[in-house]
Amino acid sequence: MPRRRIGFWYRFAAVISKPPLVVLLKRDWRGMENIPAEGGFITAVNHNSHIDPFAYGHFQYNTGRVPRFLAKSGLFNKGFIGTAMRGTGQIPVYRESSDALSAFRAAIEAVERGECVAFYPEGTLTRDPDGWPMTGKTGAARVALQTRCPVIPVAQWGANELLPPYARKPSLLPRKTSRVLAGPPVDLDRFYDREMTPELLKEATEAIMAAVTRQLELIRGEKAPETPYDPRRERIEQRGKTHRQTRQDPTRDAAPTVREEGLGT
Repeated sequence: MPRRRIGFWYRFAAVISKPPLVVLLKRDWRGMENIPAEGGFITAVNHNSHIDPFAYGHFQYNTGRVPRFLAKSGLFNKGFIGTAMRGTGQIPVYRESSDALSAFRAAIEAVERGECVAFYPEGTLTRDPDGWPMTGKTGAARVALQTRCPVIPVAQWGANELLPPYARKPSLLPRKTSRVLAGPPVDLDRFYDREMTPELLKEATEAIMAAVTRQLELIRGEKAPETPYDPRRERIEQRGKTHRQTRQDPTRDAAPTVREEGLGT
């Protein structure tokens, strides 16, 4: 199956974004040989900085297989940015609406057309205190099992040193290095030809995230925690802790607790 042409808008975006990336970040890129030369596939990428989509996009662009990102639908309505998003073929994600499944269908169609679809399975910036990948959402696994396309685990580190998660200002000096490593396809054979239950999707997602984490361990030269950070588990534990504190101190003002819980939704 032929590969997607890069096209005008992708080349234009590269002309704008590549010069500052080259100035701000040195490059240590490995594993490009694992990016399929032809046919549709998925990349599963860790997320630890607001600018790492640009760092990873730079890597992926240089392989000749440009990615289609899943991005918040609101970005597609913002003037020039929206025009560029549509022109480069990115996929809008409509959260909590009747169109929520359209991104899933578009991702499947893109893969079946022989394109690369880039997933950030964590769904948001990692909240792990040491920057390791969190538990993932099941979208990438669902597309992978339905299309049986290769899933390439990609780990990156360095953009987070330039702009740490939730930081307001970048740390420009000394110049940081963008380290990107693409691993071999994740072995998902054991999940094929089985009913696509929530449990199956969870297991497949864990296999994908474990592969991404292994690549990051190679980049960092460190061992990741045995149990990935789980935002849902952390929220439940925090609620339990707050409930216990409230029972111990009935005069405790409960209003801040309501506001804090709202931050995780």
